[in-house]
Amino acid sequence: MFPDELTAARWFEEARWPSGEGRKCPHCGGDNAVEVRNRRPQPFRCRDCWKHFSVRHGTVMEESRIPLRKWAIATYLWSTSLEGVSSMRLHRDLGITQKSAWFMAHRLRMAWGQTVADMAGPVEADETYIGGKEKNRHRSKKLKAGRGTVGKAPVAGLKDRKTGTISATAVTDTKAKTLQGFVKERTEADAQVYTDDSSSYTGIDRPHESVNHSAGEYVDGMAHANGVESFWALPKRGYHGTFHHFSVKHLQRYVDEFATRHSMRPNDTVDMMTDTVAMMVGKRLTYRALVEE
Repeated sequence: MFPDELTAARWFEEARWPSGEGRKCPHCGGDNAVEVRNRRPQPFRCRDCWKHFSVRHGTVMEESRIPLRKWAIATYLWSTSLEGVSSMRLHRDLGITQKSAWFMAHRLRMAWGQTVADMAGPVEADETYIGGKEKNRHRSKKLKAGRGTVGKAPVAGLKDRKTGTISATAVTDTKAKTLQGFVKERTEADAQVYTDDSSSYTGIDRPHESVNHSAGEYVDGMAHANGVESFWALPKRGYHGTFHHFSVKHLQRYVDEFATRHSMRPNDTVDMMTDTVAMMVGKRLTYRALVEE
């Protein structure tokens, strides 16, 4: 699909502005833009403010010096790799530095940031912990506070059974106030909620049924959380097999990445790539902002 830079640029332009519709100047917002015949210094020029622009402007690719052909290939890898793509793989496959690949990956994660919308339900709610095992830590880094979830970060998630959409977020704890607040924030008032027997969901202000995992019960009629629980396997396999570590300060972007990829999986690959380009618009991440977070 992308034998050269011009082909990749044309693909990005068609994905962002199908048949040229909606192409507005990122500088003044005007819709009186024309294509420059030799595409220099930029492919488009606004007749209102006379400034030039390209498909990169107003997206996470703005001011990136990486060729659009490599961005297109990265978008393909991003869409098809269920367990994520490490910066080292992007570095090798695209022929760019690991630092540039790491920055590119976080820009793609920002593009895939979840748009929080109320789920109509029925929904499954669950929580998990992501991180390395205490026993695997270096002696100097052991927390010496027990095992299990020690040193891991809690993440709460929802799955809409009708649409298959996943909504997840990193949380500070798994107390009732936190988890119930997360569910109420992202579901409609009459949405049916299914959970396990965690006491954190007891008394939630939603129609609620649960299964008793502690008694070996995993399905009771329509009551189960198997869908959202199966989703947790993806970020965990990504953690252990692809990335080996998620920085806590960047954890939400990794959660967004896996949740969005899972939600988009029913689509064809090219549709996933086109949707990714649409999600790039209106978002910006500078390197300074990334490292200073």
